[in-house]
Amino acid sequence: MSRAADIDVRPVTEGEFPEWIRAVNTGFLRPPTPSEAELEARRGQFEAGRYLGAFDGDRCVATFRSFAQEVTAVGGASVQANAVSGVTVTATHRRRGLLTRMMTQDLATAKERGDVVATLIAAEYRIYGRYGFGPATTSTEWIVDVPRTGLDPRWSGPADGARVDLVDGDDVRKIGPELHDRFRRVTPGAVSRGDWWWQLNTGAVRVDPKWTEPFFAAYRAPDGTLEGLVAYEVDDKWGDAGQPLDTATVRGMIATTPAAERALWYHLCSIDWVTQVKTGQRAPDDLLTDLLPDPRAARVVSQADWLWVRILDVVRAMEARTYEGTGSLVLEITDRAGHAGGRYRLEASPQGASCTPTRQSAELSLDVSELAALWLGDQSAVRLVSLGRVQEERAGAGRSADALLRTSRRPWCPDMF
Repeated sequence: MSRAADIDVRPVTEGEFPEWIRAVNTGFLRPPTPSEAELEARRGQFEAGRYLGAFDGDRCVATFRSFAQEVTAVGGASVQANAVSGVTVTATHRRRGLLTRMMTQDLATAKERGDVVATLIAAEYRIYGRYGFGPATTSTEWIVDVPRTGLDPRWSGPADGARVDLVDGDDVRKIGPELHDRFRRVTPGAVSRGDWWWQLNTGAVRVDPKWTEPFFAAYRAPDGTLEGLVAYEVDDKWGDAGQPLDTATVRGMIATTPAAERALWYHLCSIDWVTQVKTGQRAPDDLLTDLLPDPRAARVVSQADWLWVRILDVVRAMEARTYEGTGSLVLEITDRAGHAGGRYRLEASPQGASCTPTRQSAELSLDVSELAALWLGDQSAVRLVSLGRVQEERAGAGRSADALLRTSRRPWCPDMF
């Protein structure tokens, strides 16, 4: 067994990239050896200095990558983020501190670069809290029993002059980025999508050999403005009596208006032969259920944490978001890594906010991971106090924090990365 000190953690060179991909595939329990097609597709993502590997001799035994991202704060401002992905440690090299070495190096670089936060989607819950990350959004998936919805089975499109049209991948690559940009600027927790994302999700780039082309539908308002897109696939299932029992599974849907959401859900529920709709990952307060005449036709099949956030710059993070109420709060932030710890006074109102270091007595004490859970407005400080994860230094400070930080709609990140 190699000693931890003998394992070299370093940026991956372009020549080492195939070995890094093999290690990623091994970590995620996929067939290890990448095909030439996979390597060619993934090389488009490679960015020197943003890929880290732990090498035991010539063999890569742990992987880590980050990339530039923007995440939407409450109120619509885009915040510079360090998105973390591709994190693996090979089973033969666990418990040697390899992830800690890679994470420490990457977050220090992100802090120096000026990133406000780091983000990730956690495959396992218990790993990332010790690095200052906290779950900041929740994702929910429903299955809709179409015959039970009460929708008119003869529905064939909006009656107000709007349109739902099928489009193809080429169309989506042209019209999708601008729509998504409008969508994410009004959706706290949403993240930016680069050109590679659009190529991958429309089939222009093929990484997964099992990838199949989905259907794409676009919603346009009566004036022709694009306000929604959905990608979905449909299986082929028939009952014993020869009746169709197909399921439409949503791969992704974005909409900038309630009218677009309503029309796209109705479209999915009106497709001939479809008796079930799987919604894919949605915001926990999605409008879907209450758009149906019978909300009980939709049942929750999964609900879990989704986007995790790590605050790197408390001042810029707290000043970037908006606040519905007026008030002040003194926060004592603990950060074992030293990136964001300290005592800060937040002064906030609907007109703006300031967050400054202070020597005033703290009113609320919390770890930087709990601040991340509060930052996008989804978590309750009162609840965290009850759980013992936040400490009130002034009676009622948790309620004061909720009055400032919580939002009327829950944040949501529709993307996996």
